[in-house]
Amino acid sequence: MKIGIFTALFGDKTLEETLDIVKAEGIQAVEFGAGAYPGAAHLGGSHEAVEELISDKSKRDALLKKVESRGLTISAISCHGNPIHPDKEIAADHHRAFVNSVKLSSALGIGIVNGFSGCPGDGPNAVNPNWVTCAWPDEYRDILEYQWNEVAIPYWTEQNKFLKEHNVKFAIEMHPGFICYSNDTLLKLRAAAGEQIGANFDPSHLWWQGIDPIAAVRELAQQGALFHVHAKDTKIDPYNSGLNGNLDTKSYGDISKRSWVFRSVGYGHGIEWWKDFCSTLRTFGYDYVLSIEHEDGLMNSMEGLRKAVNVLQQSVIAEDAGAMFWAKE
Repeated sequence: MKIGIFTALFGDKTLEETLDIVKAEGIQAVEFGAGAYPGAAHLGGSHEAVEELISDKSKRDALLKKVESRGLTISAISCHGNPIHPDKEIAADHHRAFVNSVKLSSALGIGIVNGFSGCPGDGPNAVNPNWVTCAWPDEYRDILEYQWNEVAIPYWTEQNKFLKEHNVKFAIEMHPGFICYSNDTLLKLRAAAGEQIGANFDPSHLWWQGIDPIAAVRELAQQGALFHVHAKDTKIDPYNSGLNGNLDTKSYGDISKRSWVFRSVGYGHGIEWWKDFCSTLRTFGYDYVLSIEHEDGLMNSMEGLRKAVNVLQQSVIAEDAGAMFWAKE
């Protein structure tokens, strides 16, 4: 298992500066954004730049040389967006980022693209996405029927074919606001659309929904649907949560009043939890990358990153277990 980083937090730095920082901090893998919400700062900053990488092997080789010469690997290409957005312009932009990410991942031999499932509107004439969180009044179930059967399943079934053609897996980050936000919704889409679709598992989005990430990741791994893992923490404020629950739309900057906030690894749940998480990953067959995603409003990027690396270095199991000398296997 390796410690990685989603480089979006260094969007103000050049690729070379970012890779130098990553190497100096003892991180082993990088995850690059290729458009949509995270942008493509380290892949040229635009769709056109990413498309040049796809078409020009010499540019891809130069990118790989910059990464590999520092002893690093690329764990995934990311395009977190909403390609089924009811605004056709946004949907087209995010679909283009998805297509480019799949082609680039394939050309680089990585084989994993991270992103969101997306969320449609409440009908064909919608302007904005509509995330349904309850089954009554009955019109909410009608919305879900439309979103799944008329939009999401047809779109992702077609994209599953495209992914298979390029030998790439799409790792959906379960995230509130999109149709896949939990194990049952992700596995529903996978069952309907195809097995190139699985999870980029980020525990931070599960805690505040009342989901146990250990139980969730175990099920996904057993289903063969665990493709990539993010390392990000969440802290639930017991006072604010006790008063208002965890459905919180206050600004992420209003930390003292929110029911929960994202934290650097170890600042929402202690090191014992992260050790258990890493052990569960290995137990159920995941031995790839834990990619740090920094979104902590109380720490700057470097301090948050260093503290996350410190916790993960104590938690990740990096070497083969070897034979059990004390008992028969």
